[in-house]
Amino acid sequence: MYNKNLTHYIVVTGVLIKDGKYLIVKRADWEKAFPSKWTLPGGKLEISDYVLRKKDTTDHWYNVLEDVLKREMLEEVGLDVENFGYVASMVYIRPDGIPCVIVNLSVSIKEGTSNGISLCKALTDFAWVDIEEAKNYDLIEGIYGELELLDKQLKQRTN
Repeated sequence: MYNKNLTHYIVVTGVLIKDGKYLIVKRADWEKAFPSKWTLPGGKLEISDYVLRKKDTTDHWYNVLEDVLKREMLEEVGLDVENFGYVASMVYIRPDGIPCVIVNLSVSIKEGTSNGISLCKALTDFAWVDIEEAKNYDLIEGIYGELELLDKQLKQRTN
C-alpha cells in the first residue's frame, strides 16, 4: 500500500570503492526501513540542500545529489568523497507508505583525506567487500545488484 497524497523521498546512496572493495554498512535494529540489514551509506535530499545556497543559473542548482552524498558520507561514515559516477536508480515504497526514489552513485575517498571509518549512531557495523564476499551479508534487496552493475562497469573500463 502507498500513500498517494505524499510526494517521493529522494535518496542518494554511494558505493565507495577502495582497493577493489566496496564499503557496506549495517543499519541499526531500530531503523524504520530495513532494520539490521546491510546497505550502502546515503540519505534523503532535503529542501535545505539547495534553497539555502546560491543558484547556479537564474532558476537552477547543479550537483545537488552529489552534494547530498558528500554530506551523508561524512555524517554516516566520516569520509570525504569525490569522483561521482552514476550506477543505477530504483524506486520502492517504504513500510510507512512513502514512495522512495533511490539514486546510486559510485565514489572514491577524496585524495589527501582520512581513510578511517567513523560510524554514526544509525549504523552499527561496516565491511569492505568484493563482489563475492558481498553475497555473505544480509543486504537489502537490490544492493547486491547495484554492486554487480558497478563491478561490471569497472571491469569494462579496464578491458
